[in-house]
Amino acid sequence: MAAAYDADGLQLDLADRLSLKRVAGMSTQVADISEVEYRDLQLERVVLISVWTSGSEADAENAMAELKLLAETAGAQVLEGLIQRRKSADPATYVGRGKVDELREVVVATGADTVVCDGELQPAQLRNLEDRVKVKVIDRTALILDIFAQHAKSTEGKTQVELAQLQYMKQRLRGWGGNLSRQAGGRAAGGAGIGGRGPGETKIETDRRRINTRIAILRQRMRDLDATRANKRADRRRNRIPSIAIVGYTNAGKSSLLNRITNAGVLVEDALFATLDPTTRRHATPDGRVYTLTDTVGFVRHLPHDLVEAFKSTLEEAAAADLLLHVVDGSDADPVGQVQAVRQVLNEIGAGEVPEQLVINKIDRADADSLQVLRTTYPEAVFVSARTGEGIEQLRALAENRLPSPEVQVDALIPYERGDLVDKIHRNGQFLTMEHTGEGTRVVARVHPELAGELKPFEVAARG
Repeated sequence: MAAAYDADGLQLDLADRLSLKRVAGMSTQVADISEVEYRDLQLERVVLISVWTSGSEADAENAMAELKLLAETAGAQVLEGLIQRRKSADPATYVGRGKVDELREVVVATGADTVVCDGELQPAQLRNLEDRVKVKVIDRTALILDIFAQHAKSTEGKTQVELAQLQYMKQRLRGWGGNLSRQAGGRAAGGAGIGGRGPGETKIETDRRRINTRIAILRQRMRDLDATRANKRADRRRNRIPSIAIVGYTNAGKSSLLNRITNAGVLVEDALFATLDPTTRRHATPDGRVYTLTDTVGFVRHLPHDLVEAFKSTLEEAAAADLLLHVVDGSDADPVGQVQAVRQVLNEIGAGEVPEQLVINKIDRADADSLQVLRTTYPEAVFVSARTGEGIEQLRALAENRLPSPEVQVDALIPYERGDLVDKIHRNGQFLTMEHTGEGTRVVARVHPELAGELKPFEVAARG
């Protein structure tokens, strides 16, 4: 009996990822904290805190559920979650004074070692909140950066993550004790003598200089990697190979969709940001036209700006595509919010004008009422299940029909010794008719101008 078909393949990368897991309670990190605000994260037992400033209560609860998934993806055990309703976050401690005291009580009662805030906090807010609750405090940005650091595999991915981490860290340098000393000013600097001058460059200044030097090195490395990626894109454009980019919210099923369509065998995991390194695969339409499919990094609400900047070259794959397959998790509690968040990021990276095909995925998990609402809201969407294969053929046909067609129609009689031209039409053109005759292969096809020039000597009208 034949083995069941598995579109995701062997998934060796997933086995590697699952082979190492954090063990709760095994941290030996010293109690003293370093002078850098972005420290090694003690993500073991955490309490979540969020400020609800706008939207409905359901929106606030969905945001907290997403923060819980982010924390668990980073390796944490979530103990408790608190939400405070305020017009705006407190400029000193993020949450109000009373909620800080309540948060401290929850931390003591649960034995948590980390507090995770749902938002990007200013350095002063992080310090003040940490001083009050007496445990490590991190914000949403640091949490996402930690997940990216765990999942980055390629040289490009690791470089992008480190660059984003350093840009985040540079603004959060923190001095302790003697490290706060500065060079003396006024008369002391003008020659007050021994004992009147400052110690020179402070520890914070040294750290900032080292970070800036490292950022410069990483940016140069990214420019080199960008050049390689740009060359590949230019090669595809030169050969007129159409491209499709699969975009969408994190964990919407983009990699599963790529596997289902092309049998790519890329890593698939039911976790946030499982894919950081874009994967491009060639595929062909039933009439032989070649095109590429690219799996991109997932988006999330309030994606940190430093990450968008660092991953700009990767995200440009979407901006350069001929068609976007925008994948949405149909079983999510707020799929409409996912669509809005992804479209916001697409506009930020200059891909807002690229033709888009909405794909509602995971219909095997979604309830019928939710799917009916989505069908009404997005009548142009295709409903599929990458896991079961339902709707995939319809999606493939629709996507291939929306790819740009070659613009020049030719009628040529190609000698049999020029089979290379027939092969080029197969790969980069579109056959309308093909007939084998005694003199050669008679083709009527649509091709790009460059290939039309090569076929010109064999055109039937030219021969006549």
